[in-house]
Amino acid sequence: MLTLSPAVRIYLATGATDLRRSIDGLSALVREQLALDPLSGHLFLFRNRRGDRLKILAWDRSGFWILYKRLEQGTFAWPTEERRGPVEMRSGDLALLVAGVDVTHTRRRRWYERVA
Repeated sequence: MLTLSPAVRIYLATGATDLRRSIDGLSALVREQLALDPLSGHLFLFRNRRGDRLKILAWDRSGFWILYKRLEQGTFAWPTEERRGPVEMRSGDLALLVAGVDVTHTRRRRWYERVA
């Protein structure tokens, strides 16, 4: 799996995305719909309409990466709200999402952490 720095943020694009888009199309979505910078080094996640495919767009200072996963059965758990803008998640939640766990049905224990 991915090893992420604590400085890397993870954003989900709510709703369905046409995953035929390439790097340029997805980075345009990040700029226009999410109002974020695709060159920031953060991860941007997109899901198709059926929910069985996922693309992650990432910038690593020398170029873009696209990570793509297709499930053979089932769907990815995704935010149902159709609001505009990104939904931020933690790196641990990303690992659960990619593994097929629905994080909305899990309970996070209370930890002392500073919220920025």
